[in-house]
Amino acid sequence: MSYPNNENLSPQNMQSDKPLLIAVVFLVVIGLMAIFSASAPKCVEMGVNPARFLIQQIIGVIVGFAGLKFLSNFHYKKLLNYTMPVALFVIIMLVLVKIAGVTVNGAQRWIYIGPISFQPSEFAKPAIVLLLSAVFTKDTRLLDERKISRAFVPILIMIGLIFIQPNLSMVILLMATAVAIYICAGGSWKLIFSYASLAIPLLLIKGLKGYQSSRIATWFHPESDPLGAGYNIIQSLVAFASGGLYGVGYGSSKQKLAWLPEAHTDFIYAVIGEEHGFIGCLLIVCLFWTILQRGFHIASKCQDMYGKLLALGLTFSLCFQGFTNMFVASSFVPATGIPMPFISYGGSSVMVSLWMVGIILNISKDNVTRGRFGNVRSLQ
Repeated sequence: MSYPNNENLSPQNMQSDKPLLIAVVFLVVIGLMAIFSASAPKCVEMGVNPARFLIQQIIGVIVGFAGLKFLSNFHYKKLLNYTMPVALFVIIMLVLVKIAGVTVNGAQRWIYIGPISFQPSEFAKPAIVLLLSAVFTKDTRLLDERKISRAFVPILIMIGLIFIQPNLSMVILLMATAVAIYICAGGSWKLIFSYASLAIPLLLIKGLKGYQSSRIATWFHPESDPLGAGYNIIQSLVAFASGGLYGVGYGSSKQKLAWLPEAHTDFIYAVIGEEHGFIGCLLIVCLFWTILQRGFHIASKCQDMYGKLLALGLTFSLCFQGFTNMFVASSFVPATGIPMPFISYGGSSVMVSLWMVGIILNISKDNVTRGRFGNVRSLQ
């Protein structure tokens, strides 16, 4: 790769998309504050340091920002050389989860190495975006003509291993991201609808676990089982109602004390709604909308298809996950176990999310360079 003879054009000196980075930093800071508020009572009940979850999250944030810094200076086209190794690594980790993973709340999704735990399915999000961006850059007819690409094999393996954990919410996220990349690469809507017409009924009839079916049924009438399947969503809605317009104040949530399960993970948005009200919830929506807008803008300005699909896929994955978490907490969609990027507790989630932003920022740097000096980069 060659650059003009100008030291100011080195990757470290190119300016990345500031609004995107600012929105992400705000979300991370809000997340740290919300995690401490939501988890401190739980820690006290457990008899441990009230800041235990906060400290663990800060470690994940530090590693995440270190990766963001590195990837924002690592030209995204070089990622083509690491696509298959990354996919292989994720598959190995997912297999290890099945062999030696820890089961929590009926799902086997975590690997513990001493005091360190991580969720390998989180790493599947960028891995699948990398694979599909590379494949559909070359030929979108791979699905239309029923061709088989070697990149599809690790994708199917990853999705299959995640599905049997079980982690249906992650499978839905990965499939939605794959569809978004395919359509934006010029794929056929007709083909997508034909696949969906076969896959969705099969999933509803044969693929859903008992508790997953009950979540969908209870979503329509949570009051029909207030102490069972409808409990979480009822308590979440109570939190929103208690918050009103301005909230009850930071740290003053009552629902997190004993009534709202998973207050620091899946339903952290409800805690924010109770403590900061509609205004606080609206701020979260605006920050994710900023990420969506900036990410799609970066994708639209990128001069090569690989960069376009990479930016679009990563942005879609982050924002689809974020808005889905909000919809679940607000009872707009059935309950899932999907966390909110940057905000929900989870070292793997915040690390991977920040790394994905780092790649998007690198693509934005390439746009700035092209905009100022024309096509100044060439791959050799």
